[in-house]
Amino acid sequence: MSSVETTDRAPEFVVDCLIIGAGAAGLVAALSATENGESVLVLERDAVPQGSTALSAGLIPAAGTRWQEALDIDDSPSRFAADIMHKAHDEPDAALVRLVTTTIGPTLEWLADRHQLSFSLVDNFTYPGHSRFRMHGLPSRAGRELIDRLRAAAETTGIDILCDAHAKTLLVDDAQRIIGVRFTRPDGAADEIGCRRLILACSGYGGNPALVARHIPDMASATYFGHVGNQGDALVWGEQLGAATCHLGGHQGHGSVAHPAGILISWATITEGGFQVNVRGERFSNEASGYSEQAANVLAQPDGVAWTIFDARIAGIAAQFEDFRNAVAHGAVLEADDVASLAAAMRVPAAVLAATCADVNEAKAQQRADRFGRSFAGVPQLMPPYRAVKVTGALFHTQGGLVIDDRARVVRKDGSAIDNVFAAGGAACGVSGADASGYLSGNGLLTAVALGRVAGLAR
Repeated sequence: MSSVETTDRAPEFVVDCLIIGAGAAGLVAALSATENGESVLVLERDAVPQGSTALSAGLIPAAGTRWQEALDIDDSPSRFAADIMHKAHDEPDAALVRLVTTTIGPTLEWLADRHQLSFSLVDNFTYPGHSRFRMHGLPSRAGRELIDRLRAAAETTGIDILCDAHAKTLLVDDAQRIIGVRFTRPDGAADEIGCRRLILACSGYGGNPALVARHIPDMASATYFGHVGNQGDALVWGEQLGAATCHLGGHQGHGSVAHPAGILISWATITEGGFQVNVRGERFSNEASGYSEQAANVLAQPDGVAWTIFDARIAGIAAQFEDFRNAVAHGAVLEADDVASLAAAMRVPAAVLAATCADVNEAKAQQRADRFGRSFAGVPQLMPPYRAVKVTGALFHTQGGLVIDDRARVVRKDGSAIDNVFAAGGAACGVSGADASGYLSGNGLLTAVALGRVAGLAR
């Protein structure tokens, strides 16, 4: 159980900057703090750093970058900020949105130049809500490569990462200032590390069923596709320290996780012209609104599943992602030369599926919106051979959390900052608003990397 303990005995071993969590937020913070001249130690509960980052597509949105400029893409942090605010119904803190959108581009260029992370731009499809191509990723387009490269950069820089170290207790002095952390090893042995400042980079509470049921009841029965270590430690500690919290119902869902394989299917399967049907062969929503809110729509269908239907052209686009290639290798992606054969493979009523496909084809031909409000103007027709994959809705990670200031310091309920406690990534309240519909693609890694940089450089 996460706790806060008052003590008058400071730990013997002390570092300038102690970081809890070795995901993208923690490692970017560690690289930044080390560059800033601090001694740094990262505590990681797993045997190797991975976290939610390793489970993601590893794509980080940024505006005004040199990768965009090389492709003559006119973009800016202010345009990016406007997209975030529009998607989240103007709910996020505008100053925080401005902070992350102006920080992220230079941070990616710093990671590329200083630590040799070879980013490139996804320029063959646009993610829902983004008005420009701005997703940056490493060659595999997989989160595991991102976390591996960040870990390698930390090791090359000489940063100590203490794995199999589960932080349990924050140690504070009589003035309620953080002076250290008590952590446990797998065998139950406990130890303490002192610090001059602490960065909470241990993500949100998606892996804690009780907290999910309390704050996101609609997703209480959803498959959890995040990291099991996301137990809400930062939230629980923060509340004990009197920290303010915000938008605790905010989260990223995903309506396209292959079932039962449990492999993420790229949303390019939808944005490039695909659609979803339930086990009756019927469409049930505007899939193009966003993959986050689509999770609940899929879960509301019979058996909590749907089928994503697309074609060979779209499969070629999705194949740039390692997850999609794994899904194909796993046999999760069905292929058929015509709609009747596809319906047989999917085991859905052929006549219903044929009528559904005809409706979509007509909307595309007429360049109009359908009855769900999805616009098919300029969207290509699906052509045989067709593809289909059974999917379910899942909870990926939470987006609400501790309120922070412009230095990423945790803020108390009275508005004052806890001067030596910082939060980044899922530990902090993000920029997605109060529910799933406010999530703009990439918001999770955006706040992980940008706020990791901010917290790491703060003194």
